[in-house]
Amino acid sequence: MIKLLILDVDGCLTDGSLVYDSNGVESKSFNVKDGLGMSTWQKIGNEIAIITGKSSTMVQKRATELGIKHIYQGIKDKKTTFNELIQALALKPYEVAAIGDDLNDYEMLQSVGRSFTPCNGVPIIQDLVDTVLKVKGGSGAVREMIDILVKENDQTEHFISMWR
Repeated sequence: MIKLLILDVDGCLTDGSLVYDSNGVESKSFNVKDGLGMSTWQKIGNEIAIITGKSSTMVQKRATELGIKHIYQGIKDKKTTFNELIQALALKPYEVAAIGDDLNDYEMLQSVGRSFTPCNGVPIIQDLVDTVLKVKGGSGAVREMIDILVKENDQTEHFISMWR
């Protein structure tokens, strides 16, 4: 059973675009269906962590809105952070799923029990992961992953019941 989701941000939770205004302020676009899926995943007793190579106030804001407690930004070695996190949460690698889309996710995706990439993940990652999703990053890929895991975890009824 998967108990923890690890999410990459750029290319998974977002479409991977880096958008700056004329003052150099970055903005990001997040999918509302991803957000509902993430909040519901946590409501049914599971955990979420964000491990991303970039640092962004937008990511911190979105994670806070969704109640995500485990946020690691500016991470160059995602596998080490993954190992430290599962040790702190007393989890085994097979209890963790992750989504990533590019080379900086490779070793982490290799280490988890269940791995995913959006359909626009780079080919080397598509060849590595267990599941290439039908949806692009930033367009509901994280929600698609959550829906798959909820079904595999036999948590569908509990997941739906959060909104009745």
